[in-house]
Amino acid sequence: MGEFTFVIEKPCPICGKTTRVVKTKSRLLAQKTDEDYCVHYKDFNPYFYRVWFCEHCGFAADEKHFLGTMPARSKKKIQDFLGARHLAMEFTEVRGVPEAVASYQLAIYYEELIGGSFNTRAGLYLSLAWVYRDTEEREKEMEALQKAADLYDKSLMKERYPIGNMTDNMALYLVGAIYFRMGDIDKAMQYLSRIIGDQKARELDSKLYTRARELWQDMREMKGETDGPPAQEKKPAGVFRKKR
Repeated sequence: MGEFTFVIEKPCPICGKTTRVVKTKSRLLAQKTDEDYCVHYKDFNPYFYRVWFCEHCGFAADEKHFLGTMPARSKKKIQDFLGARHLAMEFTEVRGVPEAVASYQLAIYYEELIGGSFNTRAGLYLSLAWVYRDTEEREKEMEALQKAADLYDKSLMKERYPIGNMTDNMALYLVGAIYFRMGDIDKAMQYLSRIIGDQKARELDSKLYTRARELWQDMREMKGETDGPPAQEKKPAGVFRKKR
């Protein structure tokens, strides 16, 4: 496994002890990318290792949040929760599906415990769906995708963008792409039409605009519709966006 990963030691932001975590090497051979940005790599799935786990106290988070600064109130909430439990898991450099799924479930739980952002939770559910996609567990993948779509939708309504490197248009595209993966073409087209009917979106991120337009057109053809892309449309029912 050393061909794709390596072990480093980092201090846990909750218990302060040094824990071993697994990082993936940057030189991975990508084979294809799905509509929702899931990248398939040759002979390896890095999404199994996205979540870091403290082998001492049981805290779990993605690398950014594991290494980032956590508000004192959130830290105390997690410390109080872990103080009454023993969630430490044995460290393993090679993760199988059970270990990968458990790491995501814990990371999501901690984000919910501290009232973390909808965007962060959505991203964790989306990556969890990609783990299930790799193992062809379709029902579980669909459940995780629905959670991701719902949380991105809440994020668009209640959170201010950009969030990190993600814009509101990117979140909007992801919801559309997720519904496409779930087979809900009508709902997917509703979300994507908000991007391709917005001239500002085309100017601000032409690559995302093109990607959304191409996927939207593919869906039009699937439905047997051949009209061109929509002009500026009214916002469909159930699709919300914060103003910039």
